[in-house]
Amino acid sequence: MRRVTNISAYHFGPLRELKELREHLLEFCREHELKGTILLAPEGINLFVAGRHLAIEELVYELRTIPGLEHLQPKYSESDEQPFNRMLVRLKKEIIAFGVDDVDPVHSPAPRIKPEELKEWLDAGKPVVLYDTRNDYEIKLGTFKGAVAAGIDRFRDFPEAVDRLPEEMKDAPVVTFCTGGIRCEKAAPFMQQAGFKEVYQLDGGILKYFEMVGSDHFEGECFVFDHRVGLDPALRESGSVVCFSCQTPLTAAEAEDPRYVEGESCPYCYVSDEARRQACMIERQAALDAVADPLPGSQPYDNLKPIRMPGPQAGKTLLDALDDLFPHFGREGWSELIEAGRIISPEESPATADRVVKEGEQYLRLLPGTIEPPVNAKITLIHEDEAMWAIDKPAPLPMHASGRFNRNTLDYLMRQAWEPEVPRPVHRLDANTTGVVIGARTRHFAKLLQPQFSRGEVEKRYLARVHGHPAGDQFVIESRIAAEACELGAREIDDDGLASRTDVQVLERCDDGTALLLIEPHTGRTNQIRIHLWEKGHPIVGDPVYLPGGARGSKQTLDPSDPPMQLHAWWIRLKHPLTGEMMRFTVPLPAWAPKDVVIGELAGSVS
Repeated sequence: MRRVTNISAYHFGPLRELKELREHLLEFCREHELKGTILLAPEGINLFVAGRHLAIEELVYELRTIPGLEHLQPKYSESDEQPFNRMLVRLKKEIIAFGVDDVDPVHSPAPRIKPEELKEWLDAGKPVVLYDTRNDYEIKLGTFKGAVAAGIDRFRDFPEAVDRLPEEMKDAPVVTFCTGGIRCEKAAPFMQQAGFKEVYQLDGGILKYFEMVGSDHFEGECFVFDHRVGLDPALRESGSVVCFSCQTPLTAAEAEDPRYVEGESCPYCYVSDEARRQACMIERQAALDAVADPLPGSQPYDNLKPIRMPGPQAGKTLLDALDDLFPHFGREGWSELIEAGRIISPEESPATADRVVKEGEQYLRLLPGTIEPPVNAKITLIHEDEAMWAIDKPAPLPMHASGRFNRNTLDYLMRQAWEPEVPRPVHRLDANTTGVVIGARTRHFAKLLQPQFSRGEVEKRYLARVHGHPAGDQFVIESRIAAEACELGAREIDDDGLASRTDVQVLERCDDGTALLLIEPHTGRTNQIRIHLWEKGHPIVGDPVYLPGGARGSKQTLDPSDPPMQLHAWWIRLKHPLTGEMMRFTVPLPAWAPKDVVIGELAGSVS
């Protein structure tokens, strides 16, 4: 197998006509099938190139013919494979970016110390500070024993690192070192200017030290900026790799760590699935908080409310159809809206009163300058993964657009926070009910979650405070609830309605005439718990619709300043749509439910 010869070299010296020199060197290297990088600047050259040995030697000869580069001294090593992907020749302001103009390594260099002499110093135990000028990620693979690290992420930060050094270090002998010596050409003179009295630079850097001395006084390997990543003291590839994600160099042992996944992660950047979920949840919660302040419905906007035409209205004029669908609004009212251009046709233009409607057509009613009533929008995210989410819903907060609410709804707020995703709640809570709500991340997972509710496979526990003291400690309420809503969206008991069942356990009978209940609904009819308890003569405290004494209220949705309706969806248990695991989501108890009374029932069930 043909070995690949690698050279690294730099030389400070004035270079001229850089554009022409760039084109010449790029053509020369391509003709000789060389790959790597050459940096050209007015102050000199810096290069890392690899290829066939003879081609490398021809490049060195060619470089030494360039005025200013006659004494170029490259460092050689070999590898089994070409460590570079392509050949680049670039023009730079500096061959090593430093950003300090008055440092002149050509005319005012710091004294050099040969590797052999430094070894003698260290063998003899001579007091000397070894100062590693490389970046932290390079030092990680290896450095001299006892060396002081600059503690930088890039060489431009070196002046600040020097400012942080202890004052007494200025009187000690200091030897700066780096990979090949080029950074020390500027670092050492800079330290002299900063008041360090005795500063040397290791001639040829670590790689020259390895070549001349070997591993004495050095621990580990030397990071290099090519595919080899690390070289051992014999200048052989060490087996180290670089993490694709965080660019941290890894030793061969670290590359065996199960957290190292090529192209994805390593022990230094690996994030567990749980930690990643937590980070996503923090970000999502921040988005929820942001969209709720100010409330989107508190700013005037043009609200477009859809009106879909059912089959019986087909063939009627628009005015007749609207008057038939919404007689409480009045024919004259609808006529005025049409004349004002506030009924929009499916073609997105103002509709006329005599337009003949078709089944399924959707018209829009324009409500300009809409300002919605305030709500409690302090939504708390309690779980999110790739398939589903769970939140602690506050109250009052309608879940979907209806009546006076369009933007001040759970659905609207969550869509804004999840954009461009469309979060899909898979069940409902009343606007005035607090507690856990479950939803899906995609339509696919919604189709897996929703049937669990319709089949009655989901376990739910609610807490409620009701008026009066139920006679029994445990009881079952079964009745049929009307499918259609009446005034204020309420439901009624109807012998022709939908079958429903609610199991109830009394947790506490209070001195104020109320009782605390633990409730398990076995069906999910609209307003089911509220209707059942109201029918039983124990309406929920704070319910604005189902009042004591069998009365009906005149208000559907509470104001945030009103006393709360004391019905709370405490926990829910269902099958995860992706893993099939049974999961239970619990939210904190409300202030009106004493923890010492309720907490003992957390693992219990209602018979």
